[in-house]
Amino acid sequence: MRTRLRDRIAASDPGLLRLTAGLRTVGAIALTLAVLSLLRADVHHLVAGAMAAMVATFAIREKQLGAQAVTLALGLPVALASVSLGAVLNARLLVGDVFFVVLIFCAVYGRRFGDRGTALGLIGFQVYFLSLFVGATVSALPVLCGAIALAFASSAVMRFAVVPATPAGVLLRLRMAFRARLAQLVSAQLDLLDAGADEMDKALDAVREGTARLHETAMMIQARLEEGTPDESVARLVQRRIADAEIAAERLGLLLLSARSAERADTLTLHLPGAPAPSVGQPALPDEATATLRRDLRALRTLVLRAGSGDAGTALAHVRNRLLGYRDEENLPPAPSAVQDVFRGIGEAARAVLGLRIALDGPQDESDDSPATARSREELDAEDAAIDGGEEAAQEEQTGLRRPTTRAAVQVAVGSTLAIVGGELLSTQRWYWAVLTCWIVFLNTASTGEILVKGYRRLLGTVFGVVAGIVLAGLVGQHTWTAFALVLVLIFAMFYVAPLSYTLMSFFVTAMLGLLYTLLHTYSLDVLVLRVEETALGAACGVVAAALVLPVRTDRRTNELLGTVLDRLAAVTEAAVGQLSGGPADDLLDQARDLDQALADLRAATQPLTHPVTPLRARRHTARYVVALLETCAYHARTLAATAELLPTHPSIAADPRLRGAAGRTVRNIGTIAARVADEHAGAEVETGPSIASLLGSDAGTPRYGRITDRVLRHLERLDEAVVGLARPLGVPVAAPRK
Repeated sequence: MRTRLRDRIAASDPGLLRLTAGLRTVGAIALTLAVLSLLRADVHHLVAGAMAAMVATFAIREKQLGAQAVTLALGLPVALASVSLGAVLNARLLVGDVFFVVLIFCAVYGRRFGDRGTALGLIGFQVYFLSLFVGATVSALPVLCGAIALAFASSAVMRFAVVPATPAGVLLRLRMAFRARLAQLVSAQLDLLDAGADEMDKALDAVREGTARLHETAMMIQARLEEGTPDESVARLVQRRIADAEIAAERLGLLLLSARSAERADTLTLHLPGAPAPSVGQPALPDEATATLRRDLRALRTLVLRAGSGDAGTALAHVRNRLLGYRDEENLPPAPSAVQDVFRGIGEAARAVLGLRIALDGPQDESDDSPATARSREELDAEDAAIDGGEEAAQEEQTGLRRPTTRAAVQVAVGSTLAIVGGELLSTQRWYWAVLTCWIVFLNTASTGEILVKGYRRLLGTVFGVVAGIVLAGLVGQHTWTAFALVLVLIFAMFYVAPLSYTLMSFFVTAMLGLLYTLLHTYSLDVLVLRVEETALGAACGVVAAALVLPVRTDRRTNELLGTVLDRLAAVTEAAVGQLSGGPADDLLDQARDLDQALADLRAATQPLTHPVTPLRARRHTARYVVALLETCAYHARTLAATAELLPTHPSIAADPRLRGAAGRTVRNIGTIAARVADEHAGAEVETGPSIASLLGSDAGTPRYGRITDRVLRHLERLDEAVVGLARPLGVPVAAPRK
């Protein structure tokens, strides 16, 4: 039961990143409040200390503890200078407003200097806001600065002593999350096997969600490999094994879906949200084959869950040997060809789990190995020995107003100026709420559409948060420490849900502020209604500034990212096919992960187009379809890259020089689509013609290289079809097939 609960938590919060952030922030605030209460500080200083502790904790995002310590140390003088200037300028209306705008510009511009610049800018802005919130005065500065210094010290204690998070520790927890999510995906595939005709869509949705969650965890591991592993060779080994397991799991789902369907399932089915499941038809799975598949999928799930437990018992070895045996044709049970493919997929998944265990946990006991298992170990050892590091290409950096941080700084400064003017017309005391909202809607956004969606979500969360604040203030308004306890609960909830839902985060923030106003004895219904008005005004000012000042339209942003995805897709495909054709080795998995990251950026940028409230339904469907097709392309390109890297060591894979010519059409088509996205007047057409397999011909004397070569051809054909499929929604003309 304890192990199952641990796996469930690990899967729901990969790396325990959200839990760590929540505990660390709440702990820093609680420690600050405890010390300040012993010093008999008044409620204004308690609130100031709590807010400073929160800022000092969440602003710092570096992964290495040493870098975090430096940023925290630099953040304290920035915070003290900011609160001092806030106290001095609080009574000087015009000068204070101008300084606030300059501070906002500098804080946003500081993002160009990486995580440290972002953190220091955030601390400077939030602490200045804190001085306005508590009404800081020059006479109260010594005590207020002491409370802020205590808050930073409490944050350091929680970060480095109570809730430390080393890069190696985070990576270890992410690996546990990957295993847990892989087991959940196998469970979803098991449900797909047993689903009736009326349950197929629901079962497919679960497989689709499990596949996406597994990919998300793989990308999180990729982002932590450099800091969390001792050297580059170990990082590349872990990267390789994670990629193998992800590809094997996704392929197993497709094979299982094909076995349940009347025809081979399209990869797009796993990537297009809401796509109906293929109809269940003949040939149906024989009862005996279904029972065996059910047993082996359960065994695979057990193998995944027990892979990191240190259990090397005979029973586990027997299960592993049986599943790995399906990699040999003579061990496949009698069944239709599509069902035998599922058993082969189980064997490949078991091999990926074995490789994952060796890479993550070191050498294993081999005394109970069967010949199939021993052969798999030999293949894995040969692959591990062939892994080597590579160099990353430098990226061109934009300058001037084209630089995103500079453009965003100008936009935020203009939007904040509008928010200050409008906010003071609404309230001369709490105008800064509009500025805060304008600031926040620009964080982690890059286009007008993204800012509009974020502003809408913040306003929605604020409205519901006001209602919650009214209720909570009425219940605990007269009980100071009960209110502070509820504030801590709301702050933990805010940080825990922040990566999942911006609306929920805004809800918890507003409910917490209602309690803080109660503690400061400034609470009233009018204040909370004003909070909604200021939030709406700040969001509107942000949207106006984004739309009128150096605007980046959503179409332009998505086209730029789409071009990046297509360029990286072409690079991965060409490099993988080149290596499969006998060309030189390349860093294919790095290129594949770069493609995945570009696709993730594109998916985030299309949210304004795919949001449920968008009135442009046709564009919403087009955007979802294009992203799904690109995810399909990325899956096939990722698989080709992983297969190509096996070439030097895998005995069943041999280079075929004809592949380069056969895949040339696909690479040219990707380039044609990218050119059309960059310039809508480009006149090139997408080529169509015979299948990839037919282009290879059937020359006499040409050796057959087995099922691996057939699989490469299938991936190339599916990639070619998906690329041609991209032409229609993107408005690229398609040439008639050549006769």
